[in-house]
Amino acid sequence: MHTEKLLHDFCRAVEQRNGKAFAALFAEDGVYHDVFYGAFTGRAKIAVMIDDWFYGTATDFRWDMHDPVSDGRTLYARYTFSYKSLLPEANGARAMFEGVAIMKLRDGLIAEYSEVANVATGFLDMNFAPERIAKIVAKQGSALKARPEMARHLVE
Repeated sequence: MHTEKLLHDFCRAVEQRNGKAFAALFAEDGVYHDVFYGAFTGRAKIAVMIDDWFYGTATDFRWDMHDPVSDGRTLYARYTFSYKSLLPEANGARAMFEGVAIMKLRDGLIAEYSEVANVATGFLDMNFAPERIAKIVAKQGSALKARPEMARHLVE
């Protein structure tokens, strides 16, 4: 699949709450690592992530990919992303994020999706309490330190 089409279809499927179309962009055993909800493996679970998890707490998604770079095996794209939060403390605010999508590709499909995201802006948009933000960031810090590529950085 052509990079531009893949990214277009990826974003539009989320915006249209079309988990089935979104999941079809992934390999059968594909994995989506969501910065908030964790890992979803396989097309059925990825579809549920979009239709139920994403849309369970938000609506009116907007997702744009910018400046994609790929060697055919890995695709990187900077993104801008927003939604209207349904969380009570957000009072219907639009939460805005930016990040970098990292997609491992196999046979023209996404084998694995992960991202590096600046979530702080969205947390502020949604009026999260400082204690809640600290808890989320601490969880992300622990996950980062648990990754094999960080082992060298943990040596004193």
